[in-house]
Formats: sequence, C-alpha cells, structure tokens
Amino acid sequence: MSLNVALQMDPMETVNIDGDSTFALGEEAQRRGHRLFHYLPRTLRLQGGKVAASGHPVTLQRIQGAPAIFGSAETVDLSSFDVVLLRQDPPFDLAYITTTHILDHVHPKTLVVNDPAAVRNAPEKLLVTHFPDLMPPTLVTADRDAIREFRDEHRDIILKPLFGAGGAGVFHLKPEDENLGSLLDMFFAHSADPLMVQAYIPAVRAGDKRIILIDGHPGGALNRVPKAGDARSNMHVGGSAEASKLTKRDLEICERLGPTLKAQGLLFVGLDVIGDYVTEINVTSPTGLQEIRRFDGTNLSADIWDAIEAKFAATR
Repeated sequence: MSLNVALQMDPMETVNIDGDSTFALGEEAQRRGHRLFHYLPRTLRLQGGKVAASGHPVTLQRIQGAPAIFGSAETVDLSSFDVVLLRQDPPFDLAYITTTHILDHVHPKTLVVNDPAAVRNAPEKLLVTHFPDLMPPTLVTADRDAIREFRDEHRDIILKPLFGAGGAGVFHLKPEDENLGSLLDMFFAHSADPLMVQAYIPAVRAGDKRIILIDGHPGGALNRVPKAGDARSNMHVGGSAEASKLTKRDLEICERLGPTLKAQGLLFVGLDVIGDYVTEINVTSPTGLQEIRRFDGTNLSADIWDAIEAKFAATR
C-alpha cells in the first residue's frame, strides 16, 4: 500500500530530529513507500466547499540542521490525499480550532489523524474531566473566589492555563505562597479563558509518566522527571526522560480510557499520569515516540502506521 500523506505541522526546518514524533512518523511513512507533502496550518484554505493548502513535497533525512529536502512549491487539493496527519503544536486556540473545522470537509474520505472533530472536542485538559475518579481533585473556572476556596481546601495546588502546552504558565503554589492574587491578575489581564487548578501530587517528584495509546491500546511509556527546583516535568522546560514500564494501575487507566478514545477516532494519544492519577489526555500532537524507542527498542511509529493503514483500508 502506497499512500499520499500530507503533514500539517509547524516549520519542518525547526524540528529536533532526535526528539520530534512527527519526524519519526514521517520517516516510517517513507520507509513504507508513502509519499509526503508538508504544509503549514496557515496555508489551509476553504473555498467553494473544497480544501486546499500550499506547501512542498518533502523527503525527510536524519541530518541535523537539514531535516528535509523540499520539492517545488505547489497548492494541492487535500481531498486528493489519502491521509492527513494533524500535527501542529498547541496552543489550542481559535486558529487551531479553525483548522479542525476546515479539515472536517475532507475527513473521512481523506483520513485525518487524529479525527478533527474529536480533537476539537477533546482539548488536553478537558477530555479527562469526563473521568473524575481518575483525576486528582480538579477545578476549572475563571471565578477568583472559587479558586481561593479550592486553595483553602487543598492548600498545596497547581495552577495552569486551560489551553496551554509544554509546561508554559504552570505554577506550583505551596500553602505559604502569597502570589495567588498576583498570578490571577496576570492570567486574567491577558485572557478570559478559565484556569485549571489541581491538588498538588507529591509523586510528581518521581516523574510524570507519558503513556502512548494507539487506537485505544497501550503501546509503551516513558517517565519525565522534573529538574531540581521546578515542579514541571515537561521536556520542553528541562524535564529528563527515563525508561518506564506500565504498572497495573497504568493498565487499569488505559482499559478505562481506551474504548472512548478509539470510538472517537483518536488514534494516537498521550496520557499523562502522575502516581495513580491522569492529569491530561494529549490528542493534538503527542510526543515521546523517539525516546521510547531509544529506551527499549519499541518502534511505536510502525505500530501507529499499522493502525492508520488498517483504518484507511477499512474505510475505503
């Protein structure tokens, strides 16, 4: 099976070839004989019911500073492609949401991974709220009084923007910290979006586990450990990756969430698990594939493409 695959993602020139999961997926696609086309989300266009984008045919190469060889620029009809990988990084803002509405016009004739409607309805920090028993105590609100009451009850809390990513804007407020008022002023001066407030989980010092689910089934995991003096474990902000195995509790979580994610067309998902709790369900552009392969040799990119090809064949 040779497929025409479009990569909707951030600039190819900026990717880290040793860490970027989209790059790994592109490499696996090439290995299977699929043809790649790269375009930026801002070039998407919807006109007369037809969806097009401007970009370049691309060949990926594992060379630092030169990860891609581009063909001539062209504007393509996305309905002529077999698969679109929806892989640009958050923030999950109105521009991001608009791309999912546009891609609705070609999916599922062109298979979009992940399903754009499901991505739109499942931003990282909100989908998990449908499973409150799997979460730490959590509040989502823009009400300052409610946030203060939550802090009074739980004392040690995490405060973070609801639609942020990569650890940006995440604060750990200990009981004696006097900065809550200033932080709320800062957040709400720049956005009317609600915040997410959670009880602090001390187990985060041992790591924040990323579990990869492929079409609803666990494929592998890695642990992300915060650096000293930082409550955030994201690798974007200095967290270090470690090998990790799935525990009995991890498998219980996957069994609860997997069927829902599969039914919604969320084929490639990253769960964030701290201790016994799920804190986020990442559906926009999950990462971790290359780190897991380095730790235990598991090629999850191949497993994802197996699932994509099976779904494509089943929908023809």
